[in-house]
Amino acid sequence: MKFCIATPEKVIYEDDVLSVSLPTMSGEITILPHHIPLVSVIAPGELRLNDREGNHMFAVWGGCVEVAGDTVTILADNAERAQEIDIERAEEARKRAEKEMRETKNRQDVDFAKLQAIIDREMNRIRVGKKYRK
Repeated sequence: MKFCIATPEKVIYEDDVLSVSLPTMSGEITILPHHIPLVSVIAPGELRLNDREGNHMFAVWGGCVEVAGDTVTILADNAERAQEIDIERAEEARKRAEKEMRETKNRQDVDFAKLQAIIDREMNRIRVGKKYRK
């Protein structure tokens, strides 16, 4: 199958693959050749793909997937190869967001949803990054 995952900044991966497993809002799905046409929203989590060279893992955060024929296209809000995740930087970003949330919990003008989204995104990056390194 032809496969492409892109973010607003760049194409993360583009090649022929044997299978793709990814998180959607309805649960994890695996796409194999000759899959039925599909459009779905991507949930935060781990995307795994298998190509001729082996397995590859990515941390994904939002976006959509389209399956048309033997072409799978993912337009992700954020996506990062597991081996490129800087776990220490992700931990620091998570801690900063948690600290800001604690320090401002009595203020009315704080966007708690935004802070929680940052925490969730960084936790996903940490989880995928650590899993890859084991």
